[in-house]
Amino acid sequence: MRWRQTLLTLATLASGMPAFGADTGIVVSLRTLGDHAPEVATEGGPDLPQLLEQGRAAMRALDFHLAAQHYCSAARRGSVDGQYRLGHLLLQQRSVPRAQAQGRFMLALAAQNGHAEAIRFFDEAGLVPVDEQRPQCMPEPAAGSFEDRTEPVSHEVVKRYLDQLNRERRRWAQRVQERAPHYGVDPRLAVSIVRAESNFNPLAVSPKNAQGLMQLIPATALRFGVRNPLDPQQNIEGGLAYLGWLLQRFDHDVVKASAAYNAGEGAVERHQGVPPFPETRAYVARILGFYLSTRHQPPPEPKGKAAPLKTDRSSPRG
Repeated sequence: MRWRQTLLTLATLASGMPAFGADTGIVVSLRTLGDHAPEVATEGGPDLPQLLEQGRAAMRALDFHLAAQHYCSAARRGSVDGQYRLGHLLLQQRSVPRAQAQGRFMLALAAQNGHAEAIRFFDEAGLVPVDEQRPQCMPEPAAGSFEDRTEPVSHEVVKRYLDQLNRERRRWAQRVQERAPHYGVDPRLAVSIVRAESNFNPLAVSPKNAQGLMQLIPATALRFGVRNPLDPQQNIEGGLAYLGWLLQRFDHDVVKASAAYNAGEGAVERHQGVPPFPETRAYVARILGFYLSTRHQPPPEPKGKAAPLKTDRSSPRG
């Protein structure tokens, strides 16, 4: 909305204060609004709606640093609106390149989590760049430090996310949801995996030649009976078969299963957990950022029987 784009400008004009990055001759601090230590969670602290309201109140009071602290606290707890608001606030520091990079990072994070306005910020939904500069208040989880959570994202939140996809991508996302229970996979986790792998683009091909919706490399495709990885139907069946197998192998541990989907089960077993690869650590964090739970919640037995592809599971990855 337009009011969000001009909020700081209007506020600063009303108070006689220069906007961030305005050509006023005033030296803007090289510290960004995201350069503060993450808050220490305390029992009985404010919930997400309270944090967002406190951020809005701080904005009305022109206390941008306090607003950033509240928005970052909400973002760290999984608020997509908090991610968007912090990103937009950081972008107002126009003469601080690091703030711009941090703002793009936060908007990309919000876009990946389905925030419509954040998606429109970029040229094309599904091709959202993630800048390497995280705000200091949003540190990357260290390997093996993923907090245990047992409640997955709600079905309502997943539906709202899928409703924002274009018709073609939503069609494949719904197909993934339909087929997932036939392989013992929670549809919400399946959506999280495909979202991270290809963002529901059936023609996606990675530099490592991972192909299709679930980004199957040729060896995995062969192993799970997929003759044409760029055939969306085959790709979904093979990818879900592999994901279901990984969940069984790692006793429904989402952290290990998702790490194995990215780096191979062999790598996870050698490192006895998430391998110390930046790509894999970021991948697991992204899966948990959407699915939320570190424990897989198996779906109810589906009606009817699946016709799984013939598989050869004897050649592990990684």
